[in-house]
Amino acid sequence: MAELGSYLILLVAGFIAGTLNVVAGGGSFLTLPVLIFLGLPATVANGTNRVAVLTQNVGAVWSFHQHGVMDWRTSLRSAALPAMIGAWLGAELALLIGDEAFKDTLAFLMVAVTLWTLWDPLKGKLGSSAQRPWWVIAAAFFVVGVYSGFVQAGVGFLILAATTLSGLDLVRGNAVKVMVILATMVVSLWIFASEGKVDWLLGFVLGAGNLAGGLVGVRLTVLKGHGWIKKVVTATVILFALRLWFFE
Repeated sequence: MAELGSYLILLVAGFIAGTLNVVAGGGSFLTLPVLIFLGLPATVANGTNRVAVLTQNVGAVWSFHQHGVMDWRTSLRSAALPAMIGAWLGAELALLIGDEAFKDTLAFLMVAVTLWTLWDPLKGKLGSSAQRPWWVIAAAFFVVGVYSGFVQAGVGFLILAATTLSGLDLVRGNAVKVMVILATMVVSLWIFASEGKVDWLLGFVLGAGNLAGGLVGVRLTVLKGHGWIKKVVTATVILFALRLWFFE
């Protein structure tokens, strides 16, 4: 019964996180603590969470493609490829620092990313930086990849800032976001799995919830548009900021 309760908790947490991850970002700020509270070592929780994120973004990429809003050229050349290189470095760093240091770092990043997002990195005129050289955007996504490989939680906010700087609105930016996260999860999950830092059963249970939530998130993104997403981003950040007071 205890295991069944854990699976139900993971399914619900995964659904909520999957929806948030596609619409705005930060869903792993919910699922990572849940996995740790269920008894997984921090580095194993970090690896296991990536099974769910990978599952979610396979469905999200397919769904965005079906809706005709996936910018494949930007996603692959300027975003996904440099992010994958960064993810390899970030995942290796996460394995190097160990469980206790990772938990301390996660707590710090929850505060830092929340405060940074409250500063509103998405403000400004969309498309005002569309003339930036592709290599500048690629460098930004390399840094995003390092963060994604290291902790992943909150990376959606960073990717949306990068896609906005490259001139995409939040609907197409979200499509690029799920492609980048999918690419970095392939790399980082392989590294964590090779070190035995993945609980596959819990990962797939969480992933089932993430996949369902991700598909709902895509539909909300396409139907509601840029302005609605901006409001959800703001509300999500406030909720996570309040949650920080209770994070161990």
